[in-house]
Amino acid sequence: MESFKDPGQIFAYGAAFASLAYALYTKWQVCSLSAKINHTIQKDNAKVVHSFDMEDLGNNETFCRCWKSKKFPYCDGAHNKHNKETGDNIGPLIIKQKAA
Repeated sequence: MESFKDPGQIFAYGAAFASLAYALYTKWQVCSLSAKINHTIQKDNAKVVHSFDMEDLGNNETFCRCWKSKKFPYCDGAHNKHNKETGDNIGPLIIKQKAA
């Protein structure tokens, strides 16, 4: 193995290593930030929570789980476009009254 006697060579390898480390770190940072699901709904709240009384829901309600519905928290079918664009398989939460 060749020894490093030239300071320029040591600097070049160090710079290459530092560049690679920085690139990996920034890629990791971007990936962790893009993992957010909710990009638009009630961003001023620390946590988005909705509650409903069962008596007020009627016989059948469909709720959004993709966070892209214009009628959030109700589903408007926005997940279909999301699934087509991303290959995801998200769908709505459907709550039905039991048939008597």
